[in-house]
Amino acid sequence: MKISVYIATSLDGFIAREDGSLDWLPGSDGEAIDGNNEDYGYHAFMESVDVLIMGRNTYEMVAGFGPWPYGEKKVIVLSSSIKELPPELPDVVELRSGSPDDIVKQLEASGYKHAYIDGGHTIQGFLKSDLINEITITRVPIVIGGGIPLFGPLEKDYVLKHITTQSFDNGFVQSRYAIQ
Repeated sequence: MKISVYIATSLDGFIAREDGSLDWLPGSDGEAIDGNNEDYGYHAFMESVDVLIMGRNTYEMVAGFGPWPYGEKKVIVLSSSIKELPPELPDVVELRSGSPDDIVKQLEASGYKHAYIDGGHTIQGFLKSDLINEITITRVPIVIGGGIPLFGPLEKDYVLKHITTQSFDNGFVQSRYAIQ
């Protein structure tokens, strides 16, 4: 199974403020960024994945945005503290717990081919389990000085192979890497 990360960070490497807020991230409120509707390759990326795996914190943030944004895409919410998902969520949203290795084995057995991992702790757990193949990071030209880091402390180095980098008129810089 191919496992990918697609995420935005501040220039200093944070994915959110300490309280989980994304107020620094243009477009996080659903409004067009600088009057344009550029999606930075997100929709094409989402078309390439057949399952999204997110942690509890990311799920709770996304659930607070309004209508469920992932349509009929299979979504796995990882949590050991949530006992039940709200009934208004689509049937394709499922609650699971377990190690990253166990989750991947279960999904592979069900025929899934490409997973998108979202959420700081979830990304870190899958990275530490050597399960992530590719990372796309969009750097937003803002320094917020603190918050939730994308990577956090690591037990070893991870060597990345640069695939491509694209810059946008608003200063966003998006790079894609393969993990070797």
